[in-house]
Amino acid sequence: MTEHRVLGRTGLKVSPLCLGAMMFGAWGEPSVEESTRIIGRALDAGINFIDTADVYSGGQSEEFVGHALAKSGRRDEVVLATKVHGVMGEGPNQRGNSRRWIFQAVENSLRRLGTDWIDLYQIHRPDPDTHIEETLGALTDLVRQGKIRYLGSSTFPAHQLVESHWAADRRGLERFVCEQPPYSLLVRGVEADVLPVVQSYGMGAIVWSPLAGGWLTGAYREGAEPPRSRRADRLPERYDLSLPGNRRKLEAVEALAILAEEAGLTLIQLALAFTLRHPAVTSAIIGPRTMEHLVSQLAAADVKLTDDVLDRIDEIVPPGVTLNEGDRGWRPPALTDPRLRRRPA
Repeated sequence: MTEHRVLGRTGLKVSPLCLGAMMFGAWGEPSVEESTRIIGRALDAGINFIDTADVYSGGQSEEFVGHALAKSGRRDEVVLATKVHGVMGEGPNQRGNSRRWIFQAVENSLRRLGTDWIDLYQIHRPDPDTHIEETLGALTDLVRQGKIRYLGSSTFPAHQLVESHWAADRRGLERFVCEQPPYSLLVRGVEADVLPVVQSYGMGAIVWSPLAGGWLTGAYREGAEPPRSRRADRLPERYDLSLPGNRRKLEAVEALAILAEEAGLTLIQLALAFTLRHPAVTSAIIGPRTMEHLVSQLAAADVKLTDDVLDRIDEIVPPGVTLNEGDRGWRPPALTDPRLRRRPA
């Protein structure tokens, strides 16, 4: 893996595959030694980009990543990304995107990661209770303090990305240099608006779940018993085969598996290469739990899909279509809270 791509307009060069660390810790691989071995193998393969979050395994993922980088002595080689927003305690201010919490959370992440700076600090989800200027102001101060180098967003709708840039321009604040949206062969909704906005504003896109949470690994096939996993238990709306959206995903996977075989590829290679072909995408995040998972995904960075294959994909899952709404990663409060759609009687 020799190719590097520039993250937006930053000049920062990252590998097309980003090592996602969500599965290191209690949510996946509980051994720090095995996690360290997997991280070391990824670095040896040419990956220079690691993404985690404070909320992953309650901070354990950050600790495992920090341990691996300290043991390898390769911190300076790595573009290290983490995130803030998720619930990290019982208190009402131990979550969200407020200045108070961001300042506390970044210190916690720096300690767990064992580093003096974070290359990319991302807001994990929008926070309807916090104005974007509050969030960008806090992040700007952290950049000026040298604790973070760049700031990004994750799973923001297109209009909130635009609003963030307007706010940055108005106030002279640092801007989001990248967005991290869900994107895969089965989750193509961001092609309609988020990815065009990313391109328009010169941002990078670091896409999460390019294997659709395991759906595009070959483990989910018609007539086969679906695998059990903690993720499926945690997010049944994305895996319950009795739901129409998941049945549509299963049908699409069958057709995509046939296409991959005809193209001489594994389904994993087809899926990862598809996301990397989009001109807005800088990197695709892979999230291996085992060494075998990692090895099966590494070769995809060198796969180039032909236009004929891409046309076939468009026939199976049309551009801009997300087969199951539960895969979007975030639903705006206007859809989840009926009170926001109804005037008082």
